Amino acid sequence: MNSDSQPQGSDCFSLLKELSETPGVSGQEDRIRARVSDHLAPLVDELHTDTLGNLTGLKRGNDSPGKRVMLAAHMDEIGLIVTRLEEGFLRFAPVGGVDVGALPAQEVTVHGRSDLPGLIASRPPHVLSHEEREKPFAQADLFIDVGLPAGDLAEYISVGDFISIHRCAGRLGNGYASGKAFDNRVSVVVLLQALHILQQRSCAWDIFAVVTVQEEIGLRGAKTAAFQVVPDVGIALDVTYAEQQGAAAEEALPMGGGPAIGLGPNLHPVLRKLLVDTAERNEIPFTNEVLPGNSGTDAWTMQVSRSGIPTALISVPIRNMHTPAETVALKDIDRSARLLAETICELPDDLSALALDDRA
Repeated sequence: MNSDSQPQGSDCFSLLKELSETPGVSGQEDRIRARVSDHLAPLVDELHTDTLGNLTGLKRGNDSPGKRVMLAAHMDEIGLIVTRLEEGFLRFAPVGGVDVGALPAQEVTVHGRSDLPGLIASRPPHVLSHEEREKPFAQADLFIDVGLPAGDLAEYISVGDFISIHRCAGRLGNGYASGKAFDNRVSVVVLLQALHILQQRSCAWDIFAVVTVQEEIGLRGAKTAAFQVVPDVGIALDVTYAEQQGAAAEEALPMGGGPAIGLGPNLHPVLRKLLVDTAERNEIPFTNEVLPGNSGTDAWTMQVSRSGIPTALISVPIRNMHTPAETVALKDIDRSARLLAETICELPDDLSALALDDRA
């Protein structure tokens, strides 16, 4: 199998499209959890949902019960929440790091008593003063129109209802795809594809595949899951910034160049070397991602769970992060999945192999 091969019968884009278009704003992940569960259940021996909402699948290794590796890919997406009903329109607040500048004219789904289509609107430009037209949009300038009369709105929608962006994922040229919630449905696809590969492989370690919740509002799911699983090793899966116009060269990575392997104090150096060696041995292209501090991913909280967990990070570069037009090179997903699967098969039998040299 070459470095760009996919698991037998897999369709990367179809799966990504399905997961991308399923709503799952942080704090209301029930629909995306059910959809992921359908795909994860045939690949694991046990499947359960914890109190916070994390979905955990256990695939037992050859030596089960034995050493544990926890894989973490968050399923939640950024979104909005209703804060006020105002004269037939909805005011809202962001859930997670929403780019307000990308919101005007976006279609949304308001998850009220039933799903209602809506549109993010603002005062039209011809009624604005010259000074107002020169200013960037602020959240206070925006509202949601669902087309209902003011007297009927409260019958269908309440303060506190979640709102997701409505966007169909599509293919672009050069094997690229674009859609909403690619952060982090891309990595959920990586996780599922890796598990497909591992169905045909021998692995000694127990694999805890955790699809986490509420990452976008504070890495909460990974924190509780790591405490519960007590893994010997953790590998976080996420997205990172890809090269595009306006992105600083030192902060962006090439699309189509394979997965990014994290490097920095959040990541365990011996485990990182295992990822690099595995990529090179299997001729999987990769790039290095220098993270001098907080990685902003589930790796950040897994690393310091309990007495500490050797943690690594595999990221897929995407463009236009935290907008409804996130863009990915599909081959980077396939390569990331293969790197993850091959690395799991290479995890050492003796945990002392991951120990840091504490000599002065």
